[in-house]
Amino acid sequence: MSEKLRLGILGGGGDSLIGVLHRVAANMFDQYKIIGGCFNPDPQENKKFAEKLGLNPNRVYDSFEILIDSEMKLPLEERMQVVSVLTPNFLHYPMAKKLLENGFNVICEKPLTTSYSEAIELEELQKKNNTAFAVTYTYTGYPIVRQMKDMIKNGVIGKIQKVDMQYYQGWINPIIHDKSQRNSVWRLDPKKAGISSCIGDIGTHAYHMLEYLTDMKVKEVLADLNHLYDDNELDIDGTVLIRFSNHSKGVIRASQIATGEENNLTVAIYGDKGGFRWEQENPNYLYYLTNDKPLQVLKPGNPYLSEFSLQDTKLPAGHPEGIFDSMGNIYNGVARKIKGIKNFDGGFPTLEEGVRGMKFIEKVVESNAKGNIWLNL
Repeated sequence: MSEKLRLGILGGGGDSLIGVLHRVAANMFDQYKIIGGCFNPDPQENKKFAEKLGLNPNRVYDSFEILIDSEMKLPLEERMQVVSVLTPNFLHYPMAKKLLENGFNVICEKPLTTSYSEAIELEELQKKNNTAFAVTYTYTGYPIVRQMKDMIKNGVIGKIQKVDMQYYQGWINPIIHDKSQRNSVWRLDPKKAGISSCIGDIGTHAYHMLEYLTDMKVKEVLADLNHLYDDNELDIDGTVLIRFSNHSKGVIRASQIATGEENNLTVAIYGDKGGFRWEQENPNYLYYLTNDKPLQVLKPGNPYLSEFSLQDTKLPAGHPEGIFDSMGNIYNGVARKIKGIKNFDGGFPTLEEGVRGMKFIEKVVESNAKGNIWLNL
């Protein structure tokens, strides 16, 4: 068995959902070993959390700068090979930049950065150093989503005519109506979240999923965003009209104030021969629609699915794949890339895809600010 990749982690300490998700994902295929990191800016909390994980205290650092400097002094065969960045948005760029400058492979949470210019700079660094860099648009890892991608690529539903992407959450609703609370949440703080909350956090997932599945690039966007309160700078709800071309269009609907919603990402893609519908909260069912046949439901783990879908299916048919599996598949794709093992296009979201996500965010915010106008993407 090949040696496990030595993994370091920045952020994700305490009860962080993202931290748990990444750690489980990293262990899923036995491809990585977590050897250290900086999990919390508070040195005591950082050490306490590392002890809970059973890590060597000599590989637990008080800052990401100390982590990089210390790791670079170690022999190459001991040094961290991959570092995951799980911090708030404003820290993604400085951390990823220094990691790339020192030759580390990187797995980074989305959005990639807080500006398009920062994202471009990271892309140039990554190309120069030829390292692996994944942006964790998590939901692309679901086996049945990869089945949908394959079927669209093979022309099963024909030429794409209409796309409808919905991502509704309600978690900010109880917070936004309390002035003291909304001023204390980092996702509503431009200094930490960047220029967008809703579009930057979840709208970018819907946008990436759209381009990932269709292999088409959005050409124009028209956005209408809602801040709800004058003292809240960042959007918490929005609708974005999109154009691939004059005759291929769609919509992205995203909200953090959809009362009662949990994590409702719904994909609907329609071609001239058929359509697909998929819901993240019920991820094991891909609905295939045509004019001349009854509704078909495809489920993961069955032999009628594609090699791309089955490659990352770990359970027999009828056993649900979950979000941990989805993130685990992205980690597996990065490991295969680093180790030079056969990999499929789309095995993990790339830095380029993260750059596209940042450009989308900026254009959506600009479109809204300029009076809801069309802008080229």
